[in-house]
Amino acid sequence: MASSDLLLLKSFTHYFLHLVFPVFIALVFYRKNWKKVYLILLATMLVDLDHLFADPVFDPNRMSVGFHFLHSYYAIALYFLLLFFKGNLRIIGIGLLFHMLTDFQDYELWIH
Repeated sequence: MASSDLLLLKSFTHYFLHLVFPVFIALVFYRKNWKKVYLILLATMLVDLDHLFADPVFDPNRMSVGFHFLHSYYAIALYFLLLFFKGNLRIIGIGLLFHMLTDFQDYELWIH
């Protein structure tokens, strides 16, 4: 596979997991309120604001998990704790952990 095809597939996978797959999470686990849950899951992408404090802001060869402060292992532990709450906090925890998993695979499966 050509490197440009691989880059296209990597980008598609990354954005699919960030934008489309949360619809499936919302529909499967929160069918009654899936639209609200989907919006909350999308809102957890605000965690990427910590990229603004990095230099350069975007580096395609950098592992986000463990580098940015909202992607740190301490932050991930807090996101995991959110799973033990009910309601919106649990949904936020799911969204943040899924975001970390998406960023992790983005590096480990495609770069490393």
